[in-house]
Amino acid sequence: MTSSAKSGRSRTRHTGAAAVALTAATALLAGCSSSDDTSDNPLAGEKAEAGTVVVGSNNFAESTLLADIYGEALKAKGLKVTYKHNIGSRETTYGLMKNGSVTVLPEYNGSLLAYLDPEAGQQSAEAVNEAVKAKLDKKLTLLESSPAENKDSVSVNAETAKKHGLTAESTLADLKDIAPDLVIGGSPEFQTRQQGLKGLESVYGLEFKSFKALDAGGPLTQSALTKNTVQAADIFTTDPTIVKEKFVVLRDPENLFGHANVTPLVHKEGLPPEGVDALNAVSAKLDTKTLLDLDAQVQLDKKDPLDVAVEWLESAGLS
Repeated sequence: MTSSAKSGRSRTRHTGAAAVALTAATALLAGCSSSDDTSDNPLAGEKAEAGTVVVGSNNFAESTLLADIYGEALKAKGLKVTYKHNIGSRETTYGLMKNGSVTVLPEYNGSLLAYLDPEAGQQSAEAVNEAVKAKLDKKLTLLESSPAENKDSVSVNAETAKKHGLTAESTLADLKDIAPDLVIGGSPEFQTRQQGLKGLESVYGLEFKSFKALDAGGPLTQSALTKNTVQAADIFTTDPTIVKEKFVVLRDPENLFGHANVTPLVHKEGLPPEGVDALNAVSAKLDTKTLLDLDAQVQLDKKDPLDVAVEWLESAGLS
């Protein structure tokens, strides 16, 4: 069932923390609670209405925030925008991008490349982007990457770090002898991805005691690591709980997790030139420090991501 888009900011408030706390199945439906959303079911796969830019997000807080930044930047240029928030993981959103039911999606260049070609090298952000463009469906392209980077990481909690002498200088290789005693947590997809358990085993020789399926670096994963339900977890490097809970992020000298610059993925036919210019302007202004601050406002201060997006765009001269 579809509904007509509503203009302005009159959509149901959403908080990133609440959204990612849902299970994947629930999150797929929760994203359509916004009155700007074009469908009661974000998986309906209907093509965007002519003249409307549909901005989607994956099912974690930062993706929702970035989608709001992109969408509000496009609105500031006079474009008609609707949202499909919290659709799911890349395995779902990429299909919706290909069929044109989502026009713009905040992506992470190296993570997208690993999805498209698990064996591809990631020597530089520029090389990654070129490799992604070569592998993308012909209807899709990447715009300019931002300096802001948010990578997957294997992080351990303070208790585990103290017990095994792990510090900010420790690497993933330092887990080899102790991994069999550790439970690791992450999104269900982390269990089967090369940038996940498969790569941790093939690159670093890590075999963990067990894997616990949680969420994509969200409150379930954060809580499990804090409570020691898991001793290691896939935590995003711009997650403000790293500092708050004194998690130790283990270094990745073999660059398993590659590059992860925030980059708009777009359906070529759905975004006019002024939209391209608007999103490239966002990328030019967004760096890692800024992204960490914006994430903290949403995830720790519990601010509405739409409000955070609008305020930042105004401060950056982009609205």
